[in-house]
Amino acid sequence: MNSSAETGDAGRTAVVIVSSTRAAAGQYTDTTGPIIVEWLRARGFRTDEPLVVADGPDVAAALRESLAKSPDLLITTGGTGIGAGDVTADATAAILDKALPGFSEELRRRGSTKTPFALMSRGVAGLAGGTFVVNLPGSTGGVKDGLELLGEVIDHVFDQRDGGRHD
Repeated sequence: MNSSAETGDAGRTAVVIVSSTRAAAGQYTDTTGPIIVEWLRARGFRTDEPLVVADGPDVAAALRESLAKSPDLLITTGGTGIGAGDVTADATAAILDKALPGFSEELRRRGSTKTPFALMSRGVAGLAGGTFVVNLPGSTGGVKDGLELLGEVIDHVFDQRDGGRHD
């Protein structure tokens, strides 16, 4: 559990990683991380401000460091496209113990009803130990779509992670 984060009602913890070279360099102000943090806190998660890292090797390092805190949920935003530096999906896939491809498939499907570019996202989701890890796109629209879907399934994911039954 992330003990340095704010107190939430549910007692669950979350980490948000923003993958953006421009935002990490101070050339751009990230807008997706704060949306995710606000969403999490409104649902009682304890979370710090987003960790902003450059695309590339910094993403894998941030994932490893964040997982060492054993959060319940780790959400990334950005780095899921097909650009040379877009390695978030690859770095995430490497740390997953159990992939949950249906989540990302549904996110792409829903997003494609608004823009065909949603189909270019390579984001993945799954469990790394006891942490539910979700890659969201780097656009505010993609993040909002992802959070809507996450809100529909997150309690069931945690229930199943914690040994619940399929009632």
